[in-house]
Amino acid sequence: MPDMLVPLYTLPPVPALAEGLVIRPALPFEAHVLLDFTARHFSPKWVDECTVALAARPAKVLIATQGTTLLGFACYDVTFRGFFGPTGVAPEARGKGLGKALLLAALHRLRDEGFAYGVIGGAGPVEFYRQTCGAIAIPDSDPGAYAGALV
Repeated sequence: MPDMLVPLYTLPPVPALAEGLVIRPALPFEAHVLLDFTARHFSPKWVDECTVALAARPAKVLIATQGTTLLGFACYDVTFRGFFGPTGVAPEARGKGLGKALLLAALHRLRDEGFAYGVIGGAGPVEFYRQTCGAIAIPDSDPGAYAGALV
């Protein structure tokens, strides 16, 4: 999967969500909920990245919630400066626009922190990223920055 480059100065706005859905920064005392969610639905490596994102001040992870239920998350500027990811939405919450909203909210945070471009590392759904935020594949970027990582 290639890395993708995103021009942050041309981002579309974060779309409105259905009533009751909220995107906000994770709070330190919610770490156990986020890390358990990530372990249950995704991978140990993503748990590690969420742990680092939570340690930043302010935290570098946004969460999508409905009431007191966690539905998804998006990390940014964690493993490498200016990188987006990892991100994930609970299987039962997909199709509600949360992935798109989390992506754009995190990319707006990168722009607000002074980045002109963001990188989506090891982008899975390339077409989704192209359509949503104008990302373009970076040639010869697979495995890119992740080459030689422990498995």
